[in-house]
Amino acid sequence: MERLQKFLSRAGVASRRKSEKLISEGLVSVNGNLVTEMGLKIDPETDRIEVEGRVISPPKKLLYFLVNKPRGYICTLDDPQGRKIITDLLPKRTPRVWPVGRLDWDSEGLIILTNDGELTNMLTHPKFEVTKLYAVKIKGKIEKADPGFKALREGVEDPETKKIMVAKTAHFFKSTGQNTWIEIILTSGQNRQIRRMCETLGWEVQRLRRIAIADITMKGVSAGNFRNLEEFEVHQLYENFGQKTPDEAKKSKRATKRSRK
Repeated sequence: MERLQKFLSRAGVASRRKSEKLISEGLVSVNGNLVTEMGLKIDPETDRIEVEGRVISPPKKLLYFLVNKPRGYICTLDDPQGRKIITDLLPKRTPRVWPVGRLDWDSEGLIILTNDGELTNMLTHPKFEVTKLYAVKIKGKIEKADPGFKALREGVEDPETKKIMVAKTAHFFKSTGQNTWIEIILTSGQNRQIRRMCETLGWEVQRLRRIAIADITMKGVSAGNFRNLEEFEVHQLYENFGQKTPDEAKKSKRATKRSRK
């Protein structure tokens, strides 16, 4: 038995929080009966779950891709304006997967695509404080002791929203004289947070790359390319959250033998 909102999250319908909203709004039915209260447990093997009339089934096989996103792609599954989307970088017959979080059109670097709703929720929910490492190129020279680094770590106020934006860490990396590379780690992110934080300090961002999520890096994957996450990497992510890796994420014995060869 499984709680309804967890099942919807695992099936990729929405995060648990949004799934609860769908339930409270009367958009979810179980065996033909509308459900509006939390806490209902269902049997995914025998119960018929529908969201707005669409039958929901969990994926039979969980997929995980690490993509090195170049600039010029947007992290969505559909764009009315016809722009390039992140799934264009995967083979055409790839089953439906979605981006975990997002990178802006003009940002680049590591992004995970999956059909695992539960892992998506854990990697994106602020309470889990998953670290994300960014390399940021700033126009001009910034000294190692610049007070801006301390300001980023303590929090800067967005002049428009008045929200406080904080980096877990922020430090000097290297300088070419004309430009400076800095590294920033976030554990939660607001829309275009790094760019807005830097703009508040008067720093002009020329390039922004995400180079790691938790212990996952994009080493060996060139821009515009991808690789499958290894089984041990998926297991490590689940282990970080104190959760058991689902059976659907494990390779079959035949696939494991091919991988070893």
